[in-house]
Amino acid sequence: MTSSDRSQAVDVKRSYEVRTYGCQMNVHDSERLSGLLEDAGYVRAPEGADGDADVVVFNTCAVRENADNKLYGNLGRLAPMKTKRPGMQIAVGGCLAQKDRDTIVKRAPWVDVVFGTHNIGKLPVLLERARIQEEAQVEIAESLEAFPSTLPTRRESAYAAWVSISVGCNNTCTFCIVPALRGKEEDRRPGDILAEVEALVAEGVSEITLLGQNVNAYGSDLGDREAFSKLLRACGQIDGLERVRFTSPHPRDFTDDVIAAMAETPNVMPQLHMPMQSGSDPILKAMRRSYRQERFLGIIEKVRAAIPHAAISTDIIVGFPGETEEDFQQTMHAVREARFANAFTFQYSKRPGTPAAEMEGQIPKEVVQERYMRLVALQEEISWDENKKQVGRTLEVMVAEGEGRKDGATHRLSGRAADNRLVHFTKPDAEVRPGDVVTVDITYAAPHHLLAEGPTLTVRRTRAGDAWEKRNAAPAQPAGVMLGIPTLGVPAPLPTAAAGCSVPASS
Repeated sequence: MTSSDRSQAVDVKRSYEVRTYGCQMNVHDSERLSGLLEDAGYVRAPEGADGDADVVVFNTCAVRENADNKLYGNLGRLAPMKTKRPGMQIAVGGCLAQKDRDTIVKRAPWVDVVFGTHNIGKLPVLLERARIQEEAQVEIAESLEAFPSTLPTRRESAYAAWVSISVGCNNTCTFCIVPALRGKEEDRRPGDILAEVEALVAEGVSEITLLGQNVNAYGSDLGDREAFSKLLRACGQIDGLERVRFTSPHPRDFTDDVIAAMAETPNVMPQLHMPMQSGSDPILKAMRRSYRQERFLGIIEKVRAAIPHAAISTDIIVGFPGETEEDFQQTMHAVREARFANAFTFQYSKRPGTPAAEMEGQIPKEVVQERYMRLVALQEEISWDENKKQVGRTLEVMVAEGEGRKDGATHRLSGRAADNRLVHFTKPDAEVRPGDVVTVDITYAAPHHLLAEGPTLTVRRTRAGDAWEKRNAAPAQPAGVMLGIPTLGVPAPLPTAAAGCSVPASS
């Protein structure tokens, strides 16, 4: 479809809204869906539109037991709005769409388009076809049609960006449905990844997060077991790239060359999110996780030896089928030994379509809840102790946008330290923009954030701050979209995104 065809096919005033559920991969896919729609002539609906848009797209997650109930509840609330708004369209994509396919249209016949995880690039065409034919379009590809990073992307901010290095996963964790919905791992060529990173840096991005369902397995599809560590080192050679992060790795593939690359590459941040899932060897075996507690703690020890100030976080599932009190105590022991900066803890719930959902020994909800509360209490204590070690340190903080919900009332700004800890600091007299970097002394620690209550020591204006300022001064939003190479943006910080499907996303 040419530009003139698109302009005739879609009224430029047609608005869209994308609602995202789940993991970091879905967040990034939604950036692409927004880019595709804007490239096709749609405009983004105002914040808080709540369905008051010409096109509403649901980018779904399938890993929660009640994911479908949540979707159909939201679809039900839109049905009367659609009746009152001629021409309104509703599209459903993502993992639940890949899984349920025709079921969605049967249960919600007012849905216009259903598309899967492998063909998100078809959304504008499917919307137009549904409008012309006046019937629902359901198109689910069984394998990846084109690597998503070739699609136009509407990034959410100017100083940080996701960069996908692979899609899919080759693991078979019994609690996870991701491989069935995202397919086998497919790796991008290193040159393509680095070209995207360089293009982002040229636009003003100063922090990138390398993204994959099993990010450090990168290279298995290319036949190079050290491809991921080489990629980290190559990112270290890119001028203007200040911070490199990655998520989520798997302990099985976490090799010594990756640790060395992290320690020896200055712009790779001293932060690691390493999903443990359980500290019990029998439960890890039942989960089909290919490591045991000793191996996991050994990796943590090696990382800390090479990077003493590294902040390490994790995912843990409580109440997996068959988990005994002794198994749970092994998890508690591993948490005490690992001393995570923070942990994203989940009460096990059945994921339809996973082997674990059919296992014997499902744990009563009240038992799961009681264990969960004990684990949370222990981790809160450890997180607080670990954060207290930061008091008195001088940290470089990259100023963030929208991370401090109380900043307006407290006259503070917020940002992330190199190790990804959230820092609230006193607003300096000098102008500070998201993407700029400040130096502060830490004066107080809470379990989930640090405070710098004294004056800001230094303010460094950056190209990323310039990019943020330029973007926010621009009158038209679509200026942030280009075809082929994604433009600017900010990945949601890990603590926010991990509450979705980070457990299976890192399986």
